[in-house]
Amino acid sequence: MDNNTREELRHLLSTSGTMAGLCITGTTLFSTLGRTTGGTVVDDIFVISALFFLLCTYCVFWALRTKHQRTVQLLTRIAEGLFAVALTAMVSAGFIMTYTIW
Repeated sequence: MDNNTREELRHLLSTSGTMAGLCITGTTLFSTLGRTTGGTVVDDIFVISALFFLLCTYCVFWALRTKHQRTVQLLTRIAEGLFAVALTAMVSAGFIMTYTIW
């Protein structure tokens, strides 16, 4: 694995872990506020986003540990796809939450 790929995976590892934590925090915050209107949808989206970020973290960790170049490429693509889907879902949940509170 080249240094650029390794560095990209390291950044993706820390970022996806942080984003999973933010999703869990968002779920906790929304349920603590006791909002019922839209809360279940936003909670579900945040939980699914957290799951995708955690799966992304797992794929990145596995890619950093393997020696097979094809496996690294496959896991990197999967991790990037999971991250993109999770980030898109998280942003949409943020819009829904903002609309609900506003």
